[in-house]
Amino acid sequence: MHSLSAKNLTLGYGESIIIDDLNLEIPKGEITVFIGGNGCGKSTLLRSLARLLKPKSGSILLQGKEIAKMKTKEIAKNLAILPQSPVAPDGLTVYELVKQGRHPHRSFIKQWSKEDDDAVHRALEATNMLHLKDRAVDSLSGGQRQRAWISLTLAQETDIILLDEPTTYLDMTHQIEILDLLFDLNEQKGHTIVMVLHDLNLASRYAHHIVAVKDKKVYAQGKPEDIITCKLVSEVFQMKCDISCDPIFGTPVCVPHGKGRSVSNLKISKSKIS
Repeated sequence: MHSLSAKNLTLGYGESIIIDDLNLEIPKGEITVFIGGNGCGKSTLLRSLARLLKPKSGSILLQGKEIAKMKTKEIAKNLAILPQSPVAPDGLTVYELVKQGRHPHRSFIKQWSKEDDDAVHRALEATNMLHLKDRAVDSLSGGQRQRAWISLTLAQETDIILLDEPTTYLDMTHQIEILDLLFDLNEQKGHTIVMVLHDLNLASRYAHHIVAVKDKKVYAQGKPEDIITCKLVSEVFQMKCDISCDPIFGTPVCVPHGKGRSVSNLKISKSKIS
């Protein structure tokens, strides 16, 4: 079952075509990750799925409806997007930021309610940010800031969440923290999550479904264990590699060729690799 899809979609800026006659179906209740080389159109495609970019031709369907014909608030009740590197106004607290996620549910007649307050509380609790709700967003660490923004998207209470490179500029610990959080949201709440990620190994670990974009179209899509091959990496990223198996999760691991010092004669103790 698919709740978000694109039909014969063409996207671009001015005369430049970024995505050309692309067809795509996002599996409902799963984690989908877009991969591809820099400039291939991953972020452009993600933005178009949220109606932030008008297609040159083709259509996007949300819950079976053409998104171009839907009202903005109706879209916002079904789909939330977290853009790359969002910035909050100076001094804005976490609670004030997350409150913005309730905007689609409010109107001139329906002002702030206990229902809204409960939704914000649930969002902060889900991201382990409740104890930081009175802190200024700009005073938080990178990982905490990202969790605050994810809280905002959760407060919208949508079934679908789109995220553009949610781990950008984060260190390894915070990358795993954010991806674990999104994994839990999918597993426990059933959210359909669509992300752009650069790290192919993390994409393979967390995604149920991967979409590889190349030459303005979908080059391949499917389960990571079915489509992540040396051929795909060579053709999509122009890089030679070996594909091995993640020793913990069994998912594909890309080991790139290239230069580096040899450790073939170096004995590494078990304590360093266990």
